[in-house]
Amino acid sequence: MLRCIFLLAMWIYTARSVPCVHRDFGNNGKVCVCNATYCDSTPVSDIPDIGFYIRYTSSENGLRLHETRGVFRTECSPADSDSFQLDFDNTFQPIHGFGGTFTDAASFNIKTLSPGAQENLMRTYFSKEGSNYNLGRVPIGGTDFSERPYTYDDHEGDVLLKKFSLANEDLLYKIPLMKKALKINPDVKLFAAAWTAPTWMRTNHNNTGYGFLRRKYYRVYAKYLVEFLNKYEDHGLKMWALSTGNEPYTGTQNLSDYGSMGWLPKNVGKWIANNLGPTISKSKHNRTLILAYDDSGSHLDPFINDMFENKLARNYTAGIAIHSYKDATFSTSLLGEIRQKYPEKFLIMTEFSAGNPQKDIGIVASGSWKLAEKYILNIIENLKNWVTGWVDWNLALDKYGGPNWRQNFVDAPIIVNSEADEFYKQPMYYAIAHFSKFISLGSVRVGFNHGKKSIEAVAFKTPKNETVLVMYNNATRDENVAIHDPRRGQIHLQLPPKSVHTILYK
Repeated sequence: MLRCIFLLAMWIYTARSVPCVHRDFGNNGKVCVCNATYCDSTPVSDIPDIGFYIRYTSSENGLRLHETRGVFRTECSPADSDSFQLDFDNTFQPIHGFGGTFTDAASFNIKTLSPGAQENLMRTYFSKEGSNYNLGRVPIGGTDFSERPYTYDDHEGDVLLKKFSLANEDLLYKIPLMKKALKINPDVKLFAAAWTAPTWMRTNHNNTGYGFLRRKYYRVYAKYLVEFLNKYEDHGLKMWALSTGNEPYTGTQNLSDYGSMGWLPKNVGKWIANNLGPTISKSKHNRTLILAYDDSGSHLDPFINDMFENKLARNYTAGIAIHSYKDATFSTSLLGEIRQKYPEKFLIMTEFSAGNPQKDIGIVASGSWKLAEKYILNIIENLKNWVTGWVDWNLALDKYGGPNWRQNFVDAPIIVNSEADEFYKQPMYYAIAHFSKFISLGSVRVGFNHGKKSIEAVAFKTPKNETVLVMYNNATRDENVAIHDPRRGQIHLQLPPKSVHTILYK
C-alpha cells in the first residue's frame, strides 16, 4: 500500500547504446560476445536537467548496463521502502580511479586477436563507451602470469647493470598495448611493481622460495628499478607510482613455486630510507610516487607499523598498496584504522581476482554471476573503507585461465577465444564498469546512510558536482528503496534480485 501517489513514471532510454550479444555457457549467467566488427558499448548519456536522474542496471537475469531515466519526487516514500539518506557534509576520500593489470598473460591473449578485435577489446576497457579505466598496473619483469620466470638482468654479478634490457614480453606485447590504452584515454596513470630482484641479488639465488634481497645489493636494486623507469620512459611511458615490491610478506614464506621476494618490514624501511627513496628523488623520476606493502590485508597492520618506525621511510612513501585477498583474520575495517594512524597516506587496492578453472575440464566458468557479485561487494567494501583506487588483476586470460608458468590459473573479466577471433565480457567486467565508468578521478565519497542489510551502497560527488550512487541488491527478492537527497528530493526505486545499479544526477 502506497502512502502517496507517484506523479510521473520512469521511462526507458536506449539511444546510442550498442546491445550485448548474449551467449550462455550454462554457469547461471551469460557473457557478451565481441569480435573484430561488433562489441556492445554504453556511452554515458548527458545527465538531464535538475530534477531528473539516469540509472544503469546489470543483473543476474541478463541486464547489462541497461539505461532508464526517472524523476525526483517531493512526496513521501512507499510504506515498504528502505530509506537511504545522503549526507553531503560528511566527506571521505578522493578517488584515484579504477583499472587492471598488463600482465604478460593478458598481453599475450590480447595480441592473439586480429587488429579489429584487439581494438575493440582495448576500447572496451579504456574508452568512455567502455569501462573508462584510468589506472594500469605494470609488472617489472615476470610474474606467475608469464610463460617463464625472468628479470631484466639475469647476468650474475652485473652490479653496474650494463646488461639490463627489457624483454620481448615488454617490447612486443605490453608496451604496444599500454601505448594503445594511452591513445584511447590519455589520462591513464601507469604504476609498476616487481615480483623479484634478479636471482643473483637474492639470498637463496632463486626466483622463488624463501629468499630476501642481499644487503650488499640494496643500492644496486634501487638503481635496477630506476633503470626500468628509464627504459619505459624511453618508450613514452611514464610511471605515476612504483611499488616497493609485490607481496613482500608472502615472499617470506617457503613457497617453492611462488615468484615473490620476501621483505621484513624493518629491512624494507631501511631500504626505502637509504636507497630507493634517495635514488628516485635524485633521478628524473622524482615525481614518481612510492607505494608500500602491496600485499594482502592479513598482515598489513604489523608490517606497516614496523616499517614506518623508520620516519625517513614514512616520509618517502606516498601511499599504501593492498591486495584484496583475505582470510578470516582480516576485517576491511582495519583499513580505516590504518588511515587514521597514517592520514597523509592514501590507500589503493592493487590486485584482486576470483574464480578458478573447473576441475573436471580445466576451463573457467564463463558467465558466472557469483563471481560478479564477489567483485561488486569487494569494490563497495573497499570504497567504504577509505580506498582511493581499485585495480583488477589480469585484463584478459584464455579459457583455461592462463597462461601461467606456475599453473596458478584464475578467471578474468574478459576471456579471449583466439581460435574464433572473439572475446567474452563476463559479468565481472560489468561489475567493475558500474564503478569505473561513472566515478571519475577526483570524485569524493560522501555519506550514504541506510539500514537494509541486503543492500550494499556507496555514494560520490564528482568534480563536476554530479552525484553518483552505486547500489547492489544482494537479496533473492525485489527490494524497494527511497533515496533522500536533502537538496533534490527523493528517488523511489525497485531493485530486482541480484542486481547492481548506478544512479547519476546533477
